[in-house]
Amino acid sequence: MNNAETYLTLNNVKVPIEGERNLLELIRKAGIDLPTFCYHSELSVYGACRLCIVEIEGKGITASCAEPPRPGMVVKTSTKKLRDMRRMTLELLLANHKFDCPSCEKAGDCRLLEISNKLGVRDIRFGRTRPFAEKDCMSDSLIRDPDKCILCGDCVRYCAEIQGIGAIDFAYRGEEVKVTPAFNKSLAKVDCVNCGGCAAVCPTGAILARNEIDAVLESIDDENTLTAVQIAPAVPAALGEEFGLEGEDVTGKIITALRMIGFDKIYSTAFGADMTVLEESAEFIKRKQDGRKLPLFTSCCPAWVKYAEQFYPEILENVSSCMSPQEMVGSLAERILTEDGSLGTGKKLSVISVMPCTAKKYEKNRPELSRDGRQLVNNVITTRELAALIKMHGLRFAELKPSAMDLPMGYSSGAGTIFGNSGGVAEAVLRYTGDPDIKVCTVQGLKAAGEMAEKVKNGECEYDLIEVMACPGGCIGGAGQPVAEDRSVLKKRAEVLRDTDRIQPVHTSCQNPFIDGIYEKFLGGKPGSGESHKLLHTGYQSRRRIEASGFDLIKASSGAEDSLSVSVCVGTSCFLKGSQKILADVLEAAEAPELKGRLNVQASFCSEHCEKGPNVHVGDKLLTGTDSEKIISLIKKELGFAAKN
Repeated sequence: MNNAETYLTLNNVKVPIEGERNLLELIRKAGIDLPTFCYHSELSVYGACRLCIVEIEGKGITASCAEPPRPGMVVKTSTKKLRDMRRMTLELLLANHKFDCPSCEKAGDCRLLEISNKLGVRDIRFGRTRPFAEKDCMSDSLIRDPDKCILCGDCVRYCAEIQGIGAIDFAYRGEEVKVTPAFNKSLAKVDCVNCGGCAAVCPTGAILARNEIDAVLESIDDENTLTAVQIAPAVPAALGEEFGLEGEDVTGKIITALRMIGFDKIYSTAFGADMTVLEESAEFIKRKQDGRKLPLFTSCCPAWVKYAEQFYPEILENVSSCMSPQEMVGSLAERILTEDGSLGTGKKLSVISVMPCTAKKYEKNRPELSRDGRQLVNNVITTRELAALIKMHGLRFAELKPSAMDLPMGYSSGAGTIFGNSGGVAEAVLRYTGDPDIKVCTVQGLKAAGEMAEKVKNGECEYDLIEVMACPGGCIGGAGQPVAEDRSVLKKRAEVLRDTDRIQPVHTSCQNPFIDGIYEKFLGGKPGSGESHKLLHTGYQSRRRIEASGFDLIKASSGAEDSLSVSVCVGTSCFLKGSQKILADVLEAAEAPELKGRLNVQASFCSEHCEKGPNVHVGDKLLTGTDSEKIISLIKKELGFAAKN
């Protein structure tokens, strides 16, 4: 029914309003690709980039992402004024942008380049106003290049809203504003968990996954090195998108491509997932029998494990000691290849993983995940890096014929395959145990995981098993996957894994016909044995940042006889609980006549009581769960005069 009350006019065409949250959603529904940098359906509306501006009759120009659709509106999306404004915005951004497009890894899917081309920006009339900044290359997983940042805030909002961490944020004001970790530190030196969500939403090359292609090629080219590559199940569900095969399972084509590139052995990480199911289930059953603490948290996601170590070390005893499937395959590879004669005398082994995840790059370097001085996994490349490797070798991927993996670790059950979906780990365990009374919970995103960890810590959780995935959708939505503009892409990837599960001859991990042989030869005959613990399990530790050094913000006057030191913890946990306001209030109070010149104020990361924050040291006293009023009152008391109300 063409009712004016439920329609608006968009570029002279009537368009129905059907529950869209904002004009941008309605405009895209109508088939118009309105440009934007800072809009993501999963994040809060920011409205900073000003590219999605529209002209509304009677109102003027406004950002469509922040404007709800109303019946009777008359909206234009491409008037001369709007086009000129968008071009001006892009010119201003490009003026301070590093121009290395031919060598930039993001060139293939850079939104800045794409939109500039679409809008016909050819000349830049403005000069650079910002000094050049150094790259941050210290992280195991991510590279940050501030000279490519366009201040869209996508990384900031993802880290705070989805992951609840806030490892990166805006700093300074006006022309000096920039996006940076606290105190301009490296991502490796703050509370980053390497999930890579910031890189996934970044529209330019300002944050990228660390590239390991050259290191992989070096191993392939070394005649004395045997290269064994494993493919995570989420990879074939997404790689096809890079070659016009969206929604297809391209496992067979990947295997053929990897053989043509030069890998010696090709395995499936889903085999490691089958092993994980058996080991984790044995751990769970023994916990129940021994009356040990439940729930049991899964440990497949390295970003989640690091998050728990940093923010909730109290619950580490609840985290499964199982290695991730990636590391299990890496741990078994040397023994299997030595036993079958592939790894002869004088041959080195290099295990390479193809993963949907950037945190796996960090995980491979953890000292807890090495045996006899050998790193279990040597290099990790993402799905996007694999696509680049295939293109580098000139392979016409869509035309490749499928081939098979190498046994025994090239075979997996359907249960191992669905590990790539959120909920898949928990379902695989339930298929194996067959126990309908196990209470299971699945969690996506670390902010939600933190809320669940709080309940466990406080004894308010009734679940037996909790699966945590840092990325929305699970591994199929990992930061190493092709960039997904909306959740419909994740649904297609999930369906690929479900279809793969349906056609597998076995659907439970214990039915994998090669599992028993592995246990008999290398793992003491059964899950949970001493030998399996040696090869397939690990341990975790508290990684709360307790650096003694901080950052001096105010120093007492050199002639002050009685001064007082105040140290405010600005670690992420305390920051999220209000320490930033306390610090600002203390700095303001320090300028009052009675306190001026008498305080040493420091921002630090050294309270070691994160669960009780915000935490502040005043002299030798530690106040936990405090606020500005209490701190300023104590400061005045310590300096010898009563606080005024």
